[in-house]
Order: sequence, then structure tokens, then C-alpha cells
Amino acid sequence: MALNRTVFSLILLFAFGSVATAQNSKNKVLFVIVDGISYEQLKKVQTPNLDAIAKAGGMSRAYVGGEKKTYSQTPTISAVGYNSLLTGTWVNKHNVWDNNIKKPNYHYWTIFRFFRETYPAKRTAIFSTWLDNRTKLIGTDLPQTGNMKMDYFFDGFELDTINFPHDKNAEYISKIDGTVVDEAAEYIRNEGPDLSWVYLEFTDDMGHRYGNSDPFYSAIRRMDAQMGQLWKSVKERETKHGENWQIFITTDHGRGEPAGKNHGGQSDAERSTWIVTNARDLNEYFTKSAARKQIPSIVDILPTMARHLELKIPKEQFFELDGIPLTGKISLAEMTAKKGDGKIDLSWTAQNSDGNVKIWLAVTNQFETGGNDRYMLMSQARVTDGKAVIDISKLPKGFYKIVLEGKYNTLNRWIVD
Repeated sequence: MALNRTVFSLILLFAFGSVATAQNSKNKVLFVIVDGISYEQLKKVQTPNLDAIAKAGGMSRAYVGGEKKTYSQTPTISAVGYNSLLTGTWVNKHNVWDNNIKKPNYHYWTIFRFFRETYPAKRTAIFSTWLDNRTKLIGTDLPQTGNMKMDYFFDGFELDTINFPHDKNAEYISKIDGTVVDEAAEYIRNEGPDLSWVYLEFTDDMGHRYGNSDPFYSAIRRMDAQMGQLWKSVKERETKHGENWQIFITTDHGRGEPAGKNHGGQSDAERSTWIVTNARDLNEYFTKSAARKQIPSIVDILPTMARHLELKIPKEQFFELDGIPLTGKISLAEMTAKKGDGKIDLSWTAQNSDGNVKIWLAVTNQFETGGNDRYMLMSQARVTDGKAVIDISKLPKGFYKIVLEGKYNTLNRWIVD
């Protein structure tokens, strides 16, 4: 029997709100990565400034590392985690496997490129203790990123050994972090860029040197004070300029226990992270994560920021995002896909009773090389059904890319034979 399915290359756009209205929006985003602090170690230290930000929004335990023992398992290494946040994807897509950043797959766009394509006249900024965040991960001035530009950058000081002479205890990194935060706080207060990234390193350095001990905890307290500087500038912008700021503060990985000096593996402690935000309209996927055991992840931050900024994302790129928005309505979460004899069994957890789920499937992955995949509409189901079965008996074997498209969000999984 011939397959009766809709087949097309996705060229439509997913627009978070009206683009015309968003051009004049006062919505702004600041995201911060503070390096190498697990949830468990963070909770051992008093953090009054993070607490104040969370009081305005919320805090949740989170994770990095993709799905264990699957195609998306992702090393718990710094640059890998940064790029998972920047692209909203795991390592099987963005292709940054370690801190060498040898061959990022720029077909998976960063939040900055989506932003630039949507709002070419709006302003971006980065304040970073590591130069590679801008030059390699964001990929400024590279043809592969469309010669991406940042409107303002303040970074590269780890290469300045005159003003920041290197010492064996890495105090020079602490000084750079302080300089970076001072500049970020002042620039945000005076200029109010629309999308900004702050990256700080010192906590990870202390973790590597001293593990779970007083020097590490002291570095966390210092980081918390620095978050207070940024929070003060944001509140001033909101009060004086009527802007609507969304802040996300997170970390890139946890640390191996019990010593706390290393990371990179897949232990629960190394995958353990957290998210602090002032975001309004946090959904139950975030606020009830502990009760529901649906812990959010680092890849959920990009689609949340995209909603706030009302970004315009081409639908095929939207289908590649691995994260779930942490604000507003969502349709479904916790997708599974299991291949059987000529079929794939799908399941999901409904987060809202509105609408149906469209089940798309592609048997190619041309996207990773800049091409387009032909998605077949295999079936539809009520979102409340929570499961479906699709027939693949007449399809090629080897690779399946499945997307569940709900009314408010999408999920995707790969099956690789």
C-alpha cells in the first residue's frame, strides 16, 4: 500500500510573537556562565545575590551532558557546555567536544546569530574571561557564521601578561573576572545592550586546584557578589528606562565527587548544574521540576531567551533545537523513541491539553552539512494521548530523525542503527 504522507522541506518560520512589534520591544536578555559549580556545592555557600534574583523569578537544579549512553551524550567539559547553551543543542549537533574547539558545526546557529538575523539594528555584547568564546564559539568574522559581528566585546585579557601577570594560584583570573564584571555592569547600566553574555572562570580554577574546600567556596561567594553588581545594573535599567530584562545565570558542568577537582565524565555530580533566573511566567516544567523529576537542562535556556526576545527562527532550525522553553505554555516533554520490528514506538508527557501532536520523520541528516531534510508527516495524535506508533517498514534503514510538533513546543530524537 502506498504511503499517504505529507512530504516537504521545511522553509516556514517559527516566530515568537510579532516581529514587527518586537523591533520596538524593550525586552532584553543577559545570560551569565560561571564556570564549574555543581548544584550540591553551590548550596553549601550563602549566595544572597543569587537568592535575590531567584526571588524575582526562580531557581532549579539542572543538568548538562545530554542523555546518558545515547547518541547525545555530551562531555561535561567547559566549552562543550557553553556551546550547548549558545546553540540549544547537544554535542552530536554542535560538534564542540572539548576545549580545543577544533571544528564547531556552525550550521547550528548560536543565539547571537538568530538575534542578528532577526534584528540587524539591535545591539549585542560579550564580556568574557576567555577569548575563544567570541572568536571560536560565536565565531566572529568567520565566513561559516556569515561574518558574525558583536557590537561590543570586552575579552582577551588572559593574553595580557603585562596588566594581568600569570601566577601559580590563578589570582590573575580572579582579577580578570573582576575587571570583566566591572565593565559589564557599567556598560549595561549606561548602554543597555539588547543581548549580552558574561563569562567568568575563577570558580573552576579554584575547583581544579583545591576541590571542595574553602578556596573554592570563597570563589563562589566572590562570584555571588559579582552577580549582585550585574543585578543592580539591570534593575537600574528597568527603573530608569522601562526595559524588560530577562537574566539567566548558570554553570557549564559540575564536579566529580568526593574530591571535586575534576570533571568531563558522566557521573551524576559532574552532570549536576543549576539555573537562576528573574524570568516571569516560569512554567511548571521549571517550577515543579523537583516534584515531577523533570529536571531542566542547559539547552532549555536558548528557546526561553528566544521567546523573550521574540526571535524569528526558520522552522527546520527550530526542529533541531534540543531544549524546551522554561516560560509560557509548552505542550509536551520527556519524549522517548524506541525502534521495533518495522515500527517506532513514541511516548511523551503532555504538559498542556491543547491541540494535537504532528509526528514528523526524516531519514537523512543533511542539515548538519548545510542542506535540507525532507520531513514526512507520519501521523497525528492528541497531545493527551502521550504515545503513538509509526510504521517504518517501507522506509530506508539506518537513521531516523523524529520530531514531535505540539502547539507550543517541539521535541526531537534520533535513532541510529
